Amino acid sequence: MPLAAIANTPEITLSDCSSLESYLPAESKVYIKCLDSNIDVLRRHQQSWINKLLHDIELIQEQTGNTQLMTIIKRSIVYHEQYAEDTCKWRYLYTLPNSIRASAAHKKCTIRLLRKHIEDLQHPY
Repeated sequence: MPLAAIANTPEITLSDCSSLESYLPAESKVYIKCLDSNIDVLRRHQQSWINKLLHDIELIQEQTGNTQLMTIIKRSIVYHEQYAEDTCKWRYLYTLPNSIRASAAHKKCTIRLLRKHIEDLQHPY
């Protein structure tokens, strides 16, 4: 049975950074660190789902001989990473010259896209 089918899908617990939101240089560091911490949590969670998917596909590949799935899935992961980075980068550049707001915009975008990708990875196939 594929791991994704039996994996338990606990809710991801992120820190609430909204009360720390500040765009003043001295106070923004705590806010930015909070967002970074949430990104780290989401990236670990995303990687665990990617690992489960790749493991499941290896099993399916062994059982069926279908070698096309792994190539396509690996390519989709790379393309998703490129898409996410470019999507958040233009938001960063748009918000410049205020580098604190730009950094926060990039990090919020990253958090939003990581959540969506994790949701997609959890979707049964």
